Amino acid sequence: MTETSAPPSAKRRVVILSGMSGAGKFTALKVFEDLGYEAVDNLRLSLVPALIDDANISARHLAVAVDTRNVNFTVADLLRALHLLTSRPELQVSLLFLDCSDDALQQRFTETRRRHPLAHDRPVTDGIRSEREVLRALKNEADQVIDTSELSVRDLRRIIAGYYRFDHALGLTLFITSFSYRHGVPREADLVFDARFLANPHWEASLRPLSGREDEVAAYVRRDPDYAVFIEHLTHLLLPLLPRYQQEGKSYLTIAVGCTGGRHRSVTVVEDLANVFAVNGYVVGIGHRDLDRGGKG
Repeated sequence: MTETSAPPSAKRRVVILSGMSGAGKFTALKVFEDLGYEAVDNLRLSLVPALIDDANISARHLAVAVDTRNVNFTVADLLRALHLLTSRPELQVSLLFLDCSDDALQQRFTETRRRHPLAHDRPVTDGIRSEREVLRALKNEADQVIDTSELSVRDLRRIIAGYYRFDHALGLTLFITSFSYRHGVPREADLVFDARFLANPHWEASLRPLSGREDEVAAYVRRDPDYAVFIEHLTHLLLPLLPRYQQEGKSYLTIAVGCTGGRHRSVTVVEDLANVFAVNGYVVGIGHRDLDRGGKG
């Protein structure tokens, strides 16, 4: 694990991690640990100040999971503790809430045969419902909410690293992904654009098995008379906004572009947008969420 201290001129980061049981808090803590944070799971609220002031880790950034597994947990107590920590000028405190759909949570508990901490002798669905009600106010106060319902472990790592890495000298990092509307809008997306108005290569038999990353499909999509105008307008819309996001403290922005099947049109748009932003000096990551699922363009 990398030993990373807070620079003398920077505030020490304290991330309080909470959220729904089964939403991925254990995985998230491992990501924070890999990023160089001191990561602590299931700590009693009363012990958080002592941990922060521990001389052995006083220079380390912290990520602490506090949730309903603790028998003394209450949202009111956690919010009071956050308020006290936020008042300390040497700390940069944030609340990260991991959420997940009820169906996905139920499936995860069923597959792992784990007991839900609030279910006791009742069905898992009752525990999920109770916990969601208990945590509703906490979610509303979170600085960042990540919905893990359809995220792979790799995606969760990417998103957490994007928001909570130490080195912000690179400025705003962009992640641009294509997706299929059939499979839903990516829950982690900050901005969403629709490319379904463009001519669809799916209806060309020779192009159907290919993807928007291949020259033949990309050329077909770009020949649409509205394509160049679309890219130009998106560029003129987004480029002036990106510095403003950064000024507001955002270090990571996810832009999603969708089409019907997530295979042709949106893929080409994402590839071209990524090139535009890279030329303008931004660090850009590319994803194609539904590329291998098949579908109409």
